[in-house]
Amino acid sequence: MTALSQRLDKYLSVRRSLGYNLSFAGRVLRGFAAFADREGADHITVGLFLRWKDAFGAANNNTWSARLSMVRGFAGWLQGYDARTEVPPPGLIAGKLRRTRPYIYSGAEVSTIVARAARLPSRYGLRGWTCSTLFGLIAVTGLRINEAIGLDDDDVDLGEGVITIRRAKSGKARFLPVAPSCVAKLRAYHVERTRLLGAGPGAFFRMDDGKRPTDCTVRYNFAQVSQDIGLRQTERFRRHGRGPRIHDLRHTFAVMTIMRWYRSDADPDREMIKLSTYLGHSEPDNTYWYIEAVPELLQLASERAERSLARGASA
Repeated sequence: MTALSQRLDKYLSVRRSLGYNLSFAGRVLRGFAAFADREGADHITVGLFLRWKDAFGAANNNTWSARLSMVRGFAGWLQGYDARTEVPPPGLIAGKLRRTRPYIYSGAEVSTIVARAARLPSRYGLRGWTCSTLFGLIAVTGLRINEAIGLDDDDVDLGEGVITIRRAKSGKARFLPVAPSCVAKLRAYHVERTRLLGAGPGAFFRMDDGKRPTDCTVRYNFAQVSQDIGLRQTERFRRHGRGPRIHDLRHTFAVMTIMRWYRSDADPDREMIKLSTYLGHSEPDNTYWYIEAVPELLQLASERAERSLARGASA
């Protein structure tokens, strides 16, 4: 009998080889597979999924609809190996996936986050350097977390001021020019990191043990900083709590960029293609979403549209 956790390892390996970023889905599915292994189940059934749901804990239907989608993908692949596999129907959980409205950080909040992260304690002091520089880089480039932590030394050209993203969500590489001030911060970090850990190619961002920080490590440190500065309530047992997320730094970068277009009377339609490319969006619609997601931005867009209509009527 092959345990579901073993089947899952192969499934995740195949999906990652195709360029999919499965850091979050992988954690959810590992929890599901571990539950199945504890029950002695070697194939997926609708009943298994529902028992996992009952044992998992409280969550709303939108969350469970997302988890159902992840399990359905795994089950669909698994059917090719085991005909006993049942793919849970999509309507099993009544829920609609909705994008979370982004939290838009102020410039002062971003500065406070970066400054507080620099004081995170560690044996050699590299934790503070790494988190501070990493959070700052995401804030000024809109990088996804896994794109940022996936950077290697060879991907960061400090001479030309260009970052190469090889581990993108879409699987496609892209090049990001960065400002001289950002280059200076990255260079200072690289010098300090080399002083503490020694020279040698590898991950650009590293923790005190010399290893690349994981997605979980980054989110935990960001949550701790957010609690320290009052953006999240302090939680017991090192829990992250609820509040603004590190991914909202990416949203903030996108929204502030679009706002500058409207306020400077630039052509948003022309600039949007550039921003979509810079952010690594596969579809421009994913970038246009920000206009509807942020009330202030929607107001600016509406005012621009009204002025355009008024000019057209008077022509």
